[in-house]
Amino acid sequence: MRGGNGGLKAGNGTDLTVTPIPGTRRGDHEGVARPRLSVIVLVYNEVESIPTLHAELDKVLHTIPLTYEVLYIDDGSRDGSTEKMAQLAADDPHVRVVSLRRNFGQTAAVQAGIDNSRGEILVFMDGDLQNDPHDIPRLLEKLDEGYDVASGWRKNRRDDASRVLPSRIANWIIARVTGVPLHDFGCTLKAYHRDVIQDVKLYGEMHRFIPVYASWVGARIAEVQVTHRSRTYGRSKYSLSRTSRVMLDLITVKLLGSYSTKPIYFFGFAAFGLWGLSLLFAAIVMVQKLLPPYPFAHDNPLLLLAVFLGIVGVQFILMGLLAELSIRTYHESQGKSVYVVRQVIEAGKQPSAVTLATNGGSSVRTRA
Repeated sequence: MRGGNGGLKAGNGTDLTVTPIPGTRRGDHEGVARPRLSVIVLVYNEVESIPTLHAELDKVLHTIPLTYEVLYIDDGSRDGSTEKMAQLAADDPHVRVVSLRRNFGQTAAVQAGIDNSRGEILVFMDGDLQNDPHDIPRLLEKLDEGYDVASGWRKNRRDDASRVLPSRIANWIIARVTGVPLHDFGCTLKAYHRDVIQDVKLYGEMHRFIPVYASWVGARIAEVQVTHRSRTYGRSKYSLSRTSRVMLDLITVKLLGSYSTKPIYFFGFAAFGLWGLSLLFAAIVMVQKLLPPYPFAHDNPLLLLAVFLGIVGVQFILMGLLAELSIRTYHESQGKSVYVVRQVIEAGKQPSAVTLATNGGSSVRTRA
């Protein structure tokens, strides 16, 4: 139920604050004892699933020898999920709830989970019971082997063929374009070391590309087959229209990953291609003018096309130069680095004592 101050009251009357203060970031939790593990559950209108899911999570997490928290991200639920999670937070000190003011989408919910979690290891999962909490220890085992990311693979997926087939095609395309050889980018069940994703900024449908972002900073990625269960309650929030948005985001990711610090290469190569076609068409026009039966080159449409492509090539070069200026201004004005340090090793010191990861102008001490 709602409290008088706009917050929530659990069933026992306890006042609960579940909406974070605007601008809350990781650094705002410095005074709080940090757990090693944060399990981040994304919830949107899953009131029937929450009690069963939490019972499973509680049972599994008690077997893991790590301090932990369960962070529920309520993405603007309107079916009573918020109140159900508020009751869990009142009864279990391991539980925290971040309630968004409206439904912002899965990508925003993932970003909220990164920003508001406190653990060194982050595990993401959906709140619809299709992800199995018993797979969490297996993901953590992969991280213990030295990997930075353990990505779930729903090999035996329990969804309709109308969803599975487009997803497999999209995953194949994403793997080929990005060079990250995963079978299932869309599986929410993934585990990360915080230092490889803490400076990620997500937009659009970019949450599925987090392993790609992590690979940019040299993260070691492993894939783990996980259980995928049939949906028990409610209905899916996904639709085929998402596929087109994912493909557009893939273009953005590819450009950012390959040309974010050298945009002139992208525009320059395109310009060279256009100039090559322009020269080819111009050569054809010249041949046609010299050889019968084409005595009048000025009536040849290839001449106009050659001139047009030459002009567009010049415009691409100019756009590349403008992009170079913008990128350099962006990095230098905000002190953003174009490289990431894995560790610094000095004589007489353990690497774990001086390891720094630098990205986006911020530095954090990482694990050994």
